[in-house]
Amino acid sequence: MKVYERLADLEALLGQELATSDWFPITQERIDRFAEATGDHQWIHVDPERAAKGPFGATIAHGFLTLSMLPLFLESSIEIRDLKMGINYGLNRVRFTAPVPVGSELRARIKLVGYDRLADGGVQMTTEVTIERKGGDKPVCVAETIARRYA
Repeated sequence: MKVYERLADLEALLGQELATSDWFPITQERIDRFAEATGDHQWIHVDPERAAKGPFGATIAHGFLTLSMLPLFLESSIEIRDLKMGINYGLNRVRFTAPVPVGSELRARIKLVGYDRLADGGVQMTTEVTIERKGGDKPVCVAETIARRYA
């Protein structure tokens, strides 16, 4: 975990990688729970027998499951000690660039690409999050996230 004492310290790191998260497993249970929560029960996600004969040879995680892990990746990788509150503001761009087979492990690299002071005293931070699969040859997801942070 990368620790920053003050939110203001991050401004000097614009254009740099802030942190790398821990690795997290993608189990069939996690996939099934996401399917239950979202109503997305497509067979490539939830039917191991059928998926074994499909294009990926196994079930794969939903793209939005991968994306929904952003808070987990961030929580495991960055601590800003004077941060009082943070809220999601949105996404500029998201691409799912490779499948995530069940049994994979994922982690995220977080790069600061925008740091804008807000009139209310907060900061709008834009980060490029690159989610990697252990042993994979390319990222599984690249997302540009926007969050508002308050110290």
